[in-house]
Amino acid sequence: MKKFGYVMITFGFLAGALAATLDKQSLQWSYFAGALVVGAAGIVLVRVGERQKSRVEGTLDSNIQSIESSLSRIVENITRLNAEKQSIDTYDVRHRIDELFCADLATFVDARESIAQVHGLDAYADVMSYFAAGERYLNRVWSASADGYVDEVNSYLDKAHIQFAEVLQKVRQLTPPLGGAGLTE
Repeated sequence: MKKFGYVMITFGFLAGALAATLDKQSLQWSYFAGALVVGAAGIVLVRVGERQKSRVEGTLDSNIQSIESSLSRIVENITRLNAEKQSIDTYDVRHRIDELFCADLATFVDARESIAQVHGLDAYADVMSYFAAGERYLNRVWSASADGYVDEVNSYLDKAHIQFAEVLQKVRQLTPPLGGAGLTE
């Protein structure tokens, strides 16, 4: 269905371009409107195909579980790193970040759109606001570690910890029972 949708979008675009160039003096509105309708129908088919794909493959429940488990590990790791920050060489903090967070951050990012599909855009925006702030602070820690700024590493580790703990709490408040309960259209 998605491939057919992409074909319709392409055909609609090409037909619209052709309709716009047929007569140099005036636009053939009937042809142009028909091409626009075909292109819009193609967009609808692509979106419906994406939605069906994610539901058929059972990825929504799996993604929501992945989101929560990756955030749990992120919070555990940032809590541990924050507690050990006084005993770790400032220049080594960036290497610890690479070891501890890369996989879980990637897992979250890959699955994040499931939040919008299951809980809606408001919940997605709320979760992503805290996650983005935590990730930004963690990147700031990495940069400060590379430059050797001890105070900034310590300060932004605290800030990242607060943001990631908050996003985990938000996700746990959203999580529906397994089996697809809470799916919204």
